[in-house]
Amino acid sequence: MGREAASSSPAARRVFDAADAALGFSLSALCFEGPEDELRRTEIQQPAILTTGVALLRALEERTAVSPDFVAGHSLGEYTALVAAGALAFDEAVCLVHARGRYMQEAVPEGRGAMAALLGCGANDVRAACEHAARETGRVVTPANFNSPQQVVIAGDAVAVESACSRARELGAKRAVPLAVSAPFHCPLMAPAAEKLRLELDGVRFAPAKPPVVSNVEARPNSDPARIPGLLLQQVTAPVRFTEMVETLRGLGVTRFLEVGPGRVLSGLVARIDRRARRANLGSIQDLDEAVEFAAEAP
Repeated sequence: MGREAASSSPAARRVFDAADAALGFSLSALCFEGPEDELRRTEIQQPAILTTGVALLRALEERTAVSPDFVAGHSLGEYTALVAAGALAFDEAVCLVHARGRYMQEAVPEGRGAMAALLGCGANDVRAACEHAARETGRVVTPANFNSPQQVVIAGDAVAVESACSRARELGAKRAVPLAVSAPFHCPLMAPAAEKLRLELDGVRFAPAKPPVVSNVEARPNSDPARIPGLLLQQVTAPVRFTEMVETLRGLGVTRFLEVGPGRVLSGLVARIDRRARRANLGSIQDLDEAVEFAAEAP
């Protein structure tokens, strides 16, 4: 994870070195060598994904000018977007997400929470299924990620999530897929994590976001540094409104989306939200030439 980027790009290598220095342990060794079980721990996984994404971005900037009109991220990716916009220093970001991952893992006892993806079920039906299940079980279940018009992830107490999946099938969902996650993210059960994260955010200085960052919580652009900590706190317990985020960007005239960071999930979601949008990925150093060409096409 990120090893080829670090070996090919001095700028990417500096990002991994900065992460190691900020965290006080070798995140780069875990990314490059594993073990995979350790890398999958939420408190390691979150800074690893952030670091790899920023490293790939710096490798791109090393090759060409990158001037997006807006930036955005999905959940953890919002921190990467804030770094890209100059609103948050990387060394502070990597420490924040390391703490965020630990607090989220600690918020709910193992086995209590669950998440599931509901496919082929609209947002209103998902909300209705969650409300029905919450009444029926007396437990928490809410939408967690509005990923596309036909894909919504729910989170909460395991028994309530199971009930909501059953209700969603009755309302026409094609599939309900349990997710292999370590905690029920983006739901009210994460409130203890948000309270702990508040103390971390109080010690961070944010700068104006240039370009603006489309937040997960509001699904609209924000440049004001004074508002960023509150948005990041709300994000812990609130759903990621990714569908609305893409629709907002399209409404603002955005026609081209470059996904930077491991994987291609967001590009696939963008395609489901708006098939007219042009997309490219920088998920590994092998994608760099394509990303450079894509960035060069910007008007």
